Amino acid sequence: MTAAGVPLLGTRAPELTLPDTHGTPVQLSQLRGTPVAVVFFPFAFSGICTGELCELRDNVAAFDDAGVRLLAVSCDPMFTLRAWSEQEGYTFDLLSDFWPHGAAARAFGVFDETTGHALRGSFLLDADGVVRWSVVNPRGQARPLAAYREALATLGV
Repeated sequence: MTAAGVPLLGTRAPELTLPDTHGTPVQLSQLRGTPVAVVFFPFAFSGICTGELCELRDNVAAFDDAGVRLLAVSCDPMFTLRAWSEQEGYTFDLLSDFWPHGAAARAFGVFDETTGHALRGSFLLDADGVVRWSVVNPRGQARPLAAYREALATLGV
C-alpha cells in the first residue's frame, strides 16, 4: 500500500463485502477466478458520476468481452443506488458502502474523510484478486473510457 492507502500494483486488493441494490452481499474474494473492475464514485444522481457510469453502461460490452465483472461502489444508501440504477438502466452491480460508512473506500485508500464520500478511484483486478491497474482522479475530473479500454487490454484476453 502507498502512504495514502491505495493498493499498489501487483498486490492483492483489499477484501470487501457490500450489499448490491437489492441487499444481496457481494464479496470480492468470492469473485476470484474472474477479473473484476472496482469503480468508486462520489454520489448517485450527480452530474459527473451519472456521465461516467452511463458511459460505462453504454460500453459494458468492452468489460464483458474481456470477461471482467464491473462493480461500481459509492457511500450512498442501497435504496438510493437502486433508484438511480433503475432510472439509468445500469446492467452492472452498484454496491453500497454506506455502513460502516466508507469502509470499502477506506480500505482502497479512496475515502475523503472531510466530505464523507468516495473519490473517483478505479481498480482492475485479475482473476486472482491482484491489482493490475488503478487510477484515482482529482475532484471534478471524470475518468476517460479510453483508460479503461487500455487497462482491459493488459489482461491479455
